[in-house]
Amino acid sequence: MSLSTEQDYNLTKKQPAIFIDRDGVINVDHGYVGKVDDFHFINGVINACKNLKEKGYLLVVITNQSGIARGYYTETQFNLLTQWMDWSFANEGVELDGIYYCPHHYQEGIGEYKIECDCRKPKPGLIVNAAAELNLDLSRSILVGDTVTDIQAGISAGIKENYLVKTGKNITDEGANIANGVFDDLSAFSDHVKSIL
Repeated sequence: MSLSTEQDYNLTKKQPAIFIDRDGVINVDHGYVGKVDDFHFINGVINACKNLKEKGYLLVVITNQSGIARGYYTETQFNLLTQWMDWSFANEGVELDGIYYCPHHYQEGIGEYKIECDCRKPKPGLIVNAAAELNLDLSRSILVGDTVTDIQAGISAGIKENYLVKTGKNITDEGANIANGVFDDLSAFSDHVKSIL
């Protein structure tokens, strides 16, 4: 599922993007965050995203939202929160280029959401869909997440550089071993990108 912003993308030249997980990377992961009152930006995230945009990357949020599947909050509630998050970025001069989410869970889902989908990370469906809709060059794109499943999704989609941040879930040995690097937070990652470009 996507909540892509309405923009005219260059259909002849593919662009690089930075794919960013939401919970644990953009906001504090309290567990199944579905309301504005429970959403708290991690310090420095909006400024970090501004720096990444200035380097010429599109910004695409990709997020598993099994809280929808489990019945903790509805898609409508999630969409309202997502609009608020999007506006919060926009108010600070940062335009998100796409927001893609998976509302499914094949074991814990309820009703129509209990399916084996291709969009729940570690599967690459969210990234593949975003690449097709936004005309992205995955070979020049980057992913930043906080779990091994984020990294696995990026690798499966053909993203060459996949990084972990420490602001979400505990970094596992498996995640650290397959990631291209580990940063304290998105701000530290942004500083890294600024230093090499």
